[in-house]
Amino acid sequence: MAVNDVYKKYARVLVKYSLKLGKGDKFLIRSSYLAEELIKEIYRVALEAGAHPEVRISLNGAEKIFYDTATNAQLGYVSPSSLHAIKNYNALVNISAPFNLKELQNIDPAKKQKVSIARTKLNNIFMKRAAAGALRWNLCVFPTDSAAQECGMSLSEYKDFVYSACFLNHKNPVAKWRQLHDKQQKVVNYLNKRKKIEFKSNDVDITFSTVERKWINSSGKNNMPSGEVFTTPVENSVNGKIRFSYPGFFMGQEIEDITLEVKDGKVVKWSAKKGAKLLDKVFEIPGTRRFGEAAVGMNYGIKKFTKNTLFDEKIGGTIHMAVGAAYPETGGKNKSSVHWDLIADMSRGGQIFADGKKIYSKGKFIIG
Repeated sequence: MAVNDVYKKYARVLVKYSLKLGKGDKFLIRSSYLAEELIKEIYRVALEAGAHPEVRISLNGAEKIFYDTATNAQLGYVSPSSLHAIKNYNALVNISAPFNLKELQNIDPAKKQKVSIARTKLNNIFMKRAAAGALRWNLCVFPTDSAAQECGMSLSEYKDFVYSACFLNHKNPVAKWRQLHDKQQKVVNYLNKRKKIEFKSNDVDITFSTVERKWINSSGKNNMPSGEVFTTPVENSVNGKIRFSYPGFFMGQEIEDITLEVKDGKVVKWSAKKGAKLLDKVFEIPGTRRFGEAAVGMNYGIKKFTKNTLFDEKIGGTIHMAVGAAYPETGGKNKSSVHWDLIADMSRGGQIFADGKKIYSKGKFIIG
């Protein structure tokens, strides 16, 4: 398939299926200039749909300059234009097209913490409007050399990986996403009738309540690619211990081999073999010591760990739990400037129980 044809198909999936743009929608496209070809196709299809698209481009090295140069006041500043967009626009797409994934690796964790806390109001408004359906959003990927190198692929291999995960190698990608939606909806319907969930494996022993909470089917609307079912645990109900076998990534820095101990919904003890100082700073941010999400990855077409949470949390045979902000549409109440997904493997002996009944074994649901 010609490159331009892929971008055209990608743009149509995002605009017509994921975001459902229509006449008069105020629409913001955010990315780096590396994604220029995809941005132009999204811009074109959005105009054809009758929307009012705008583009905001990031520059190579600008974020590093900001962290190296900004004063405390500047670190805590929130752009009025960003606030206006979150308050007033109908849709936005964030296209991850990184120049250098290690750019912020050595930034002082306290600076990252200050920036994250400053974004609390912005994040709360975003969550509220998204839950109400007033703001449609999508996070997707444009393949770059940096991202390909990070996961040990050539750029051409990484492009094939991304396009395959998004079903762009199919004649009708939207039909494939609808098939996945229908499969996951059966699981969601089952889980929404249960009250207590247990995640169990050699590294995981976590229980939580989902009373008056809602499981959500994630099938390509907010993330592209997607393939997960998720909810928010009742805030004070989470108990146990969990080791996240996949590395976590917070504001450009890797934190490896994270283990959390949880009592009555609160993270009371934590450790990491790499990035421990940043992990300490994360848990000083208000709201991060409670959970905003519990989820099960169901996209078995994503077979390789890429150090990109957008893909990795969807891998069939994994679970993930997010510390910080809850999605209001699930009924969750926890608020924070942070929503940080951490991933654990369940493919080797992992089990999930619902109200005491085993419903998941060795990486797959076993319910009818």
